[in-house]
Amino acid sequence: MFQSFMVNTWIVASIAAVIAGIVGFFVVLRGSSFVAHAIPNGAFAGAAGASLIGASTLLGLGVFAVLGALGIGTLGRRGRHDVVTGLVLAFMLGLGALFLSRTVEYAPAIYSLLFGEVLGISHADLVPTIVLGAVCAIGLAVLYRPLTFSSVVEEIAAARGVRTFVVELAFLLLVALATTMTVPVVGALLIFSLMIGAPAAARALTNRITVALTLSVVFALLSVWAAIALSYETNYPIGFFVGTISAGCFLLGRLWSRIRGGVA
Repeated sequence: MFQSFMVNTWIVASIAAVIAGIVGFFVVLRGSSFVAHAIPNGAFAGAAGASLIGASTLLGLGVFAVLGALGIGTLGRRGRHDVVTGLVLAFMLGLGALFLSRTVEYAPAIYSLLFGEVLGISHADLVPTIVLGAVCAIGLAVLYRPLTFSSVVEEIAAARGVRTFVVELAFLLLVALATTMTVPVVGALLIFSLMIGAPAAARALTNRITVALTLSVVFALLSVWAAIALSYETNYPIGFFVGTISAGCFLLGRLWSRIRGGVA
């Protein structure tokens, strides 16, 4: 599993895990788990559409992820956020079904985008992933203080002059970028588990934001590394192992929290 052809997999998966751990922490903190589920699943339609016209599936993912994030953020400003998220997801999944019905390339490329592919990381995927990871990291660094403030006490943050709608929209765009870079590794159907399982486990262990954020990244990295090794050895989809390990991390975190008296 450490042969030369696996180097790109380890690099891309590690970058994806770090970004998913950080972004996912704020997803959990803000109670936006449905959004983290909707954007990657809806963005899959973009990959299917790109495959249909012969364009880059990564580009298709990115375009639809951003459009989905903007739609959820803008329409959800004056309506129920969960309803808007569900409607955007349903519309994008409908488009995805249409695109898939018009293409004959459903297998292996489309399958890998749904469930992840441990051996499918090429040199062409490396640079975009590094660039998107850097953009996400910079964006999170810029947004860290207002994002943390509005995530913990939104009303007080708004009263103190934080433009909560702008922060929300910027955060949704970061979720879209994180989705774009992680779906090719983990898969659209199970990226949700990586962005929720590790952060939720971290939150179950401590209420200290910096400590929980660090643990979220560590758990995400360990989940992805273990999933790569298991996927390589068994030839099962990496997404299956990421989902299972992430769920296990969360359950262990909750169990430890109960043993210690509960902190989350």
